[in-house]
Amino acid sequence: MKSSTSVKLSIMMFLEFFIWGGWFVTMGSFLGNNLSASGAETAMAYSTQSWGAIIAPFIIGLIADRFFNAEKILGILHIVGAVLMYLMSQTTDFSVFYPYVLGYMIAYMPTLALVNSVAFNQMNDPAKQFPHVRVWGTVGWILAGLVISFVFKWDSIENIANGMLSNTFLMVSIASAILGIFSFILPKTPPSISKDDKVGLSDILGLDALKLLKDTNFLVFFISSVLICIPLAFYYQNISPFLTEYKVENSTAWASLGQMSEVLFMLLLPFFFKKYGFKKTILFGMLAWGIRYVLFAYGNAGDLFFMIVLGIALHGICYDFFFVSGQIYTDSKAGEKVKSAAQGLITLATYGVGMLVGFWVAGQIVDKNLISEGLHSWKDIWVFPAIFAGAVMLLFALLFKNEKIEYKDS
Repeated sequence: MKSSTSVKLSIMMFLEFFIWGGWFVTMGSFLGNNLSASGAETAMAYSTQSWGAIIAPFIIGLIADRFFNAEKILGILHIVGAVLMYLMSQTTDFSVFYPYVLGYMIAYMPTLALVNSVAFNQMNDPAKQFPHVRVWGTVGWILAGLVISFVFKWDSIENIANGMLSNTFLMVSIASAILGIFSFILPKTPPSISKDDKVGLSDILGLDALKLLKDTNFLVFFISSVLICIPLAFYYQNISPFLTEYKVENSTAWASLGQMSEVLFMLLLPFFFKKYGFKKTILFGMLAWGIRYVLFAYGNAGDLFFMIVLGIALHGICYDFFFVSGQIYTDSKAGEKVKSAAQGLITLATYGVGMLVGFWVAGQIVDKNLISEGLHSWKDIWVFPAIFAGAVMLLFALLFKNEKIEYKDS
């Protein structure tokens, strides 16, 4: 791969995740402060990610893979996204905001697969080359948080009260327009399937991989993956409102600590995987979910703030040890024939169904623990996902029989 191509792909990844990190973390605080949204309404807004994940395979399977170059569809979707982001920045009412954010996520979620397609199509050794490109996505997400906190200070307690978080959507709108235009000069990535080939529902949704569920171990892993998304949804939906309500300054920068730890624990994952095996690595990840929510429940913005920081820093173990290990496990169980279908099915089940249920549950729990206008009993809110993660860990520990899985970098 040429160095110029590598630079283009790295810029693409940087912008792709700068865009996501630039609004998704702070949306909960924006909705509560700017639009006076309830927990249930905030859950509706966050669950658009899940609807996007459910609809994305149809956009990729029926359009991108058959009729148009991936980089062109990527460009069009991001230009559409730029317009919707601008409209989101101008809204003052949740009923107006929701259709925009739903439309945006239906446009954005397919781009996650498209940037991978564009990148992989240029690589002769993806296992070695892809991590060097993909890491720029994580850098983009982190930098978005740092820019919001330290450059513009939109998430200061005073500026949040003044409604300045609406500017995050404006920033992302500009970044989305830039990536939309930039996409048209990315390396050409033609359709991977002939338009004359028949593509069925089972191909699009990865239903060919359902036969893997006959394997008891894979079934236990599959159910655990869906269930662990409920605690995961609590984190994404509530971390910003939680820090804001505790009057933590630079809350978006603090939240980006989670992505920094993701990079660190990704490097440590091969060591854990090889030393302790798949089952123990997954259990480490689940245990981290429970511990992080206990830390959130009993920490505060004063002398126990270190507990909240530690909880955020555990994100790397929570995410990498469970989801990345799970992708490796799925890859090893599926075999060459249904490898893509199996990964598609897991993504649909977790980011689609699991997170959809998770956001709804999180919204209900938040509303039930509303003490007064704009004040919640966060201890009670965080105890729920802590107990839930512990129950999923117990289920997995008891029902999953240990098996040897080799760590693969690809």
